[in-house]
Amino acid sequence: MPNAQIRIYTQKEQGEEWLRRYRGCLPLFACVLGFTETGLIPGISAAGRTPEDRKYTACADAEFLYYGPEHKAQYPLPPLAAGASPVLISRAVFESLNIPVNLFNAGLPQPPAVPVIDLGGAPAKCLSGGAAMEITVVHHLFEQGLLWGERLAANNMQEGYVILGECVVGGTTTALAILTGLGIEAAGKVNSSHPICNHGQKWALVQAGLEKMRRNKEQGEINLQSSIQNSVDPLKLVAAVGDPMQVVVAGMAIAASRSCGVMLAGGTQMLAVYALSGAIAQTYALSWQPEAVVVGTTRWVAEDPTGATVDLALSLGKDNLTQSGRTPTLLATDLSFADSRYPQLRAYEQGFVKEGMGAGAACIAAHLSQDWQQHELLAAIESQLERLSIE
Repeated sequence: MPNAQIRIYTQKEQGEEWLRRYRGCLPLFACVLGFTETGLIPGISAAGRTPEDRKYTACADAEFLYYGPEHKAQYPLPPLAAGASPVLISRAVFESLNIPVNLFNAGLPQPPAVPVIDLGGAPAKCLSGGAAMEITVVHHLFEQGLLWGERLAANNMQEGYVILGECVVGGTTTALAILTGLGIEAAGKVNSSHPICNHGQKWALVQAGLEKMRRNKEQGEINLQSSIQNSVDPLKLVAAVGDPMQVVVAGMAIAASRSCGVMLAGGTQMLAVYALSGAIAQTYALSWQPEAVVVGTTRWVAEDPTGATVDLALSLGKDNLTQSGRTPTLLATDLSFADSRYPQLRAYEQGFVKEGMGAGAACIAAHLSQDWQQHELLAAIESQLERLSIE
C-alpha cells in the first residue's frame, strides 16, 4: 500500500500506480535556480523580507542545500517576515537519505557560491512589461532542458525517478502569467509565500504583461510551424511573461519522462510547468509521457485556503494545450509542524512560506523510499534548524 503520509488529490488511480512503481526507489534531485525582477516588487513575495534580500534568496537556498547548516555561507539564508526557509526541509531529507543533488543556474543576477551547472541563461525582467526575456535565450534554455533531462534520466541507474525543483522568487506570479496565457483560468487559484495570497497584485501584473505582449506581435518572431491554429506559441509566451526556470524544467520533464518517472517539485509553479510542457510538446510535435509526470508538494500548498490548488490542477485537464486535456496527478506530503518546538516551523501552520526548493517532493521521497513517518521527518528537519541556530 502507498504510504499513508502521502495524499493524492487528483488522478487517484494513476497516482497510486505511480507511487507503487517507485516505492523503495531513491530519486535524483535537480534544482533549477532562476530570477525575475517581478520578485523585487514590494509585497509580491515573502521569500525574503525586503526586495534586496530577495535578490539573493536563490543563492542562499542553493548554498544551504549543498553545504548544510555548519557551512559559513557567502549568502546566508535571508530573514523572513515569519517562518524558516523550506530548504531546511529539503536538506534534512537529502542529507539523511544521501540523495544526489544537481544545481542549475538558469539565470541569476550573480553566480551562486556552490558548484552549479550554468545553462547560459539570463535573469528575466518584470513580466508586466510583456518582454521578460529574449526569445533566443528561451530557445537556448529549452534545448538545455531537453539535454539535461535526458542526461538526468540516463544517470538514474536504479530504474527510479527524478525530482525537478526550483527556486524563483516571484515565481507564482510568472506561473499565473503562463497559465493565463495558455488559456487556463488560474486567477484567484494560485498560491504565494504570504499567509493570505496577494491575488489582486499578481493579477494586475499579469494583465499588464499579457496586454503588452499582445501589442508587441513583432517581438522575436520565429517561423516555426505550430500544430495549434490561432494560438500563442508557448516559447514566445515564456519570453514575454515567464521566467528562466520554467522553460528549463519543461524541457527536462519532457525529455526525462520518455525513460523514467518525474516528480515536479512544487505547487502553482510546477502546475504551470506541467501545462507548459504539454503546450510545447503539442506545438513542436515532441514526444513525452505525461502519465509518467506527477506534481509533488506540501499539504500547506495543496490545502491553502487562500488559493485553489486542486481546482487549478483540474483546470489543466479542461485545456487542450496540456496534451489531450490531461489532468496532472497532484500529490502532497502530510507533514505537519503543529507540534514543532520551533516557532519558525509552526509558522507554516499559519500559512507562511508553504513550499520551495523541492521541500514537499523531498518529504514524499522519504515516505516512498524509507517509509518515513511524521516523527522521523520532524526530527530531521528540527535538527537542521538546531544546527543552524548553534552556528
